[in-house]
Amino acid sequence: MRWGRAPTILLSGGVSDRPSPSGTGSLDHHPHPKPEAALLFSLLWMPALLPVVSRLLLLPRALLSMASGSPPSQPSPASGSAYVPGSVSAAFVTCPNEKVAKEIARAVVEKRLAACVNLIPQITSIYEWKGKIEEDSEVLMMIKTQSSLVPALTDFVRSVHPYEVAEVIALPVEQGNSPYLHWVRQVTESVSDSSTALP
Repeated sequence: MRWGRAPTILLSGGVSDRPSPSGTGSLDHHPHPKPEAALLFSLLWMPALLPVVSRLLLLPRALLSMASGSPPSQPSPASGSAYVPGSVSAAFVTCPNEKVAKEIARAVVEKRLAACVNLIPQITSIYEWKGKIEEDSEVLMMIKTQSSLVPALTDFVRSVHPYEVAEVIALPVEQGNSPYLHWVRQVTESVSDSSTALP
């Protein structure tokens, strides 16, 4: 493999790529580069290298997590003020109508299985059920809760939902408005601390 020479910036001294005037093909060497040139060069390139260096420092951790098959652990908040990505989830549930959606929404908030539920009316769902393609108008519930409460939330929704197979899917929240995410955790904290299944 043939490697080319990297271009060199010559600032009042240093080493140049150009052949010597003698025509021998050797490089001109200036044995005493000026310190100002080296300083200027390093100052010009330092900001460009910082993002690269910071990513290189994270590389061993990323490689270790890839080798172990587990995602890299998140740093625990020292003061309790930093949001831990994925500790809050948004769960989605479809309901046949607004009445059912409101009843379930109110119940999960009262039981502190959720901090907040948004109801999105008039969605259209197209799906296969028992060999037939179905199309229904439904209400979508977007439920904000702690990720640790998703199993209890799912069990509760299944116990009160009119569908034979209720849709309950949850996605972890990686980032967002930190005060809001802390509020979600605070409102649902007593349930996650008790570690008991709710009826």
